Amino acid sequence: MENKNYQQLTRTFTRLSRFSHLSAMAGWDMFTMMPPGGSQARGEALAELSVLQHQILTDKNVAVWLEGAAQENLNDIEQANLREMTRQYQQAALLPEALVEAKSLAGSKCEHAWRSQRPANDWDGFAENLKEVVKLSREEARLRADAKGCSPYDALLDIYEPDMTSARLDELFGDLKTWLPDLLTQVVEKQAQQPLIAPQGPFPIDLQREIGVETMARLGFDFNGGRLDVSAHPFCGGVPEDVRITTRYDENELLSALLGVVHETGHARYEQNLPRSWPGQPVALARSTAIHESQSLFFEMQLGRSEAFLKQLLPSVVERFGDQPAFSESNFVAWNQRVKPGYIRVDADEVSYPAHVVLRYEIERALINGEIEVDDIPALWDEKMRSWLGLSTTGNYRDGCMQDIHWTDGGFGYFPSYTLGAMYAAQLFHAARKALPDLDAAIAAGDFSALFDWLRQNIWQHGSRFTTAQLIENATGEALNSRYFRQHLTARYL
Repeated sequence: MENKNYQQLTRTFTRLSRFSHLSAMAGWDMFTMMPPGGSQARGEALAELSVLQHQILTDKNVAVWLEGAAQENLNDIEQANLREMTRQYQQAALLPEALVEAKSLAGSKCEHAWRSQRPANDWDGFAENLKEVVKLSREEARLRADAKGCSPYDALLDIYEPDMTSARLDELFGDLKTWLPDLLTQVVEKQAQQPLIAPQGPFPIDLQREIGVETMARLGFDFNGGRLDVSAHPFCGGVPEDVRITTRYDENELLSALLGVVHETGHARYEQNLPRSWPGQPVALARSTAIHESQSLFFEMQLGRSEAFLKQLLPSVVERFGDQPAFSESNFVAWNQRVKPGYIRVDADEVSYPAHVVLRYEIERALINGEIEVDDIPALWDEKMRSWLGLSTTGNYRDGCMQDIHWTDGGFGYFPSYTLGAMYAAQLFHAARKALPDLDAAIAAGDFSALFDWLRQNIWQHGSRFTTAQLIENATGEALNSRYFRQHLTARYL
């Protein structure tokens, strides 16, 4: 049998992928269906599964096969797969089994307690659990940094966004800082001249769900391979063959659930269109966290909040909830494009959103690099919120530093993906527009097929075949920059 090392590896990674499948489903169930009393047992079961996966991946044979496969005659797809396998192995082999287990247990405990601590504004209770998560994350970061020869934070960043560094982030986000605060002020002043009528609820949840499902269908979601549920924090989980997305509903708020659904549908379409010809292999997985976020923001912001899309949505809204002054076409569009700096990241408009991300990035980098401690977070958060958005979070932990789930299980290095994703999305939309001269007319007519074909050809079908930089370069003809993001915001809001 030729390439026998490579064949051994593909078998091992297929096995790992099946365990990941079970872990993803148990995770989805934990957030959507599980009664609170099941939390500890589920946390222990998932920790056991993560230890098992870690054992399989770091088995000494894997290192031998990786070395052997590098000498074998592999085609370009197999070589890309070997690159991704090597990366996964190296990332796992650095961590002792005990640390993997401890991190999984501390994360489950912190995340579960956060669900009741956040509504209670209980920072002290939360901080206690978070300190343990940070301690273990720092340990992980140190091990990874020693092996990579970089800062502890960069070592964690690399997990989510391969080859991204804080120096490159400082460059990209530093550029944002030079123009975004002014743009934000201008947009807020411009919009203050235009009085808006707020939609009057209540908006029954079953009807909101109907519109959500109808919109998912319009955006090409495959219901034969996925479903929509409810969770405290919207997410997209599961596996490409069975994608689980969630949203959260509020009877008094019409659009946050719906645009949450549009966002998660972007993630889901990417997953549903990943290559099936390399099942169970790392090369068939999504490219990176920021590329994943670029797909959800492409759907939610570039497409979902565009005038053309909102006009198509309006009849469904009127049909379900009756006509009212807020549902005049111009008011409905303006209401969905209003820019209003607020406390909550997931509810933020696209102009103020980067402020939320940069603030978290600066805090988590300092935390992992050991420059600050957990007790310093609330004051820093308040200071950065004041300087970016003119809002204070003193004493309001619930809407300040306790609002996100990411830190509860040690997801340090994840936040930058959101604003990188917004930049990628704007650059991709610009490239799609260039490639498809009739795109705007097609979208206005409710025909998204050419746009989705373009995404399929340029992003979805490639999985992890190319590096992130190469994928973007192939799709847009240039490296990532913030120029198109700025153009997009200026064109839409000024």
